[in-house]
Amino acid sequence: MERRVLLAFLLSFLVLYGYQALFVPPPPESNPPSVPNDLSAAEVNGVGVSSDSMRSSGSLDTAVELVAAADANVMPSPLVTATALEDSVVETDAFRAVFSNQGARLVSWQLKDYVDEISGMPVDLVPRSLPEDEPSPFTLTFDDALLTARANGALYRASARELQLAENTGTLTFDFEDTGGLRIQKTFRFDPVQQPFVVNVLIDVTLSGQALAPTIQWGPALGGVESGSTGIAYRVGPRGVIFGRVQEDGVLAEEDINRPDAGDVVERPIYRGLLRFAGVDNHYFLVAALPGNVETAISYRSVPLPALELDGEARDLMAFDMTFQADQVAEVPFFLGPKDFEVLEATHSALVRSIEYGWLAWLVVPLHRSLTTVHAYVGNWGWAIIILTILINLVIFPLRHKSVVSMRKMQELQPEMKAIQERYKNLKTTNPDKQKMNQEIMSLYRERGVNPAGGCLPMLLTMPVLFAFYRLLSLSVEIRGEPFVGWITDLSLADPFYVTPVVMGATMVLQQKMTPSQADPMQQKIMMIMPVMFTGMFIFAPSGLVLYWLTSNVFGIGQQVLTNKYISPPRVRTERPGETRPTKKAIGTKNNR
Repeated sequence: MERRVLLAFLLSFLVLYGYQALFVPPPPESNPPSVPNDLSAAEVNGVGVSSDSMRSSGSLDTAVELVAAADANVMPSPLVTATALEDSVVETDAFRAVFSNQGARLVSWQLKDYVDEISGMPVDLVPRSLPEDEPSPFTLTFDDALLTARANGALYRASARELQLAENTGTLTFDFEDTGGLRIQKTFRFDPVQQPFVVNVLIDVTLSGQALAPTIQWGPALGGVESGSTGIAYRVGPRGVIFGRVQEDGVLAEEDINRPDAGDVVERPIYRGLLRFAGVDNHYFLVAALPGNVETAISYRSVPLPALELDGEARDLMAFDMTFQADQVAEVPFFLGPKDFEVLEATHSALVRSIEYGWLAWLVVPLHRSLTTVHAYVGNWGWAIIILTILINLVIFPLRHKSVVSMRKMQELQPEMKAIQERYKNLKTTNPDKQKMNQEIMSLYRERGVNPAGGCLPMLLTMPVLFAFYRLLSLSVEIRGEPFVGWITDLSLADPFYVTPVVMGATMVLQQKMTPSQADPMQQKIMMIMPVMFTGMFIFAPSGLVLYWLTSNVFGIGQQVLTNKYISPPRVRTERPGETRPTKKAIGTKNNR
């Protein structure tokens, strides 16, 4: 029975661990079908999504071509405009943003504290080297293609060429007006102290005095793509992320999170409803609008692109467009930054839902707060992981101790249990006397005060903590790019010399040899495969995860040494006195009766 419980425990562990760690999400289709071009404006509760917003008709090249092809005699002349193509730079301690006055679009948003693993430059959330027909963030589209061209091909007059913001707020405004009655003002407001990764956007568009509600195109997102497998941990590439009450069959559903990937948006490109936030995220970064309590529609399309480098990975990006109600034009915050729990929580409480902690979020969040608190004292995330791991193991010390004591008691009973099983081994399962074997074993448990599940149950209770800590370290952008000691320069990447995973495997072997076992020698040899499997799984895992597991093993070895020292060696018991093995003759006589 003890072996079965142990086997069930190991299988459950492997299934759960494998589900979270080994099953990398399938890659998106390289060439997903495009959205049908015959989609006309879809109106739901006053929110329209035009076919232009589903495609890249608002791109700069398209706009220039349409303007150039129009009759010069009928094209409106600019009234409020710039005389030359210019860039405006906004710089804070957290980011450096570059806006182009042609279309008043965002062309770069670099995060100063995060380095791109490929280029070595600051992570830029606006992808580079995009096809010419792809729009840039804050491109505007209308149902009228010529109006779209006028809006995006114009040179806007910028209120400033450069904004250096430290502890003060700042505003960058772009204005354009022509003789055709088109007037557009794009206002970008920044508050680097209160919301360091947020730009508040107000877009005011009128045509002959009538307010219009254009679709805001973001284009492909995200730059600084964090995708690909890293051993037992995988990195999620760009995908849609929506949190709020999404309309299902015309009815607002309960508030929930949706994460459409490339395959999903082929079947369903448009989501509409009361959205708390919506945009695109990847493993470590997020670009999302926070519309508030306003009916909003967001449409997605997959953008598969070739790799930037010769031997690099292909880029499977996700573009999105947003449309708001015409009568509810207001300032909309856009978050462009890391999925740092504290940053997200300070920006908007709903944004923390973008971190996919799963069903263990109730446990991961307090663990995250604890890890952050420890880091505030030690200043190194590697040492913070070690210290918190030790603290967690101290908390579960009594459960582990109880488990070892119970296994030791079970080990003492093995000779007597085998003697009982030996006496009944020739009986068929259907024989009523076979039940006596189980009765004798249970009686033995009661006499010795042993719980057959006592060896595994305490450890099963600790498994949620282990999974939660694994989930925390897999998703924490805080450890991205953070060094530990010596050769470990990035806790989110694998150990370049495989030292820690090999040492971790050795500690598993030692710990397994020290742990009391009721398995026979052959089963014990089979169980030695486990350390080999785990070493292979962790060889390319983030070094922060390996450090956590290694620290747990070392602590477990120390605890095992103490337990073995203060617990007497197992007493060898022989067959229970007064019990004799039933003979075949006696069994046959009873059956004849």
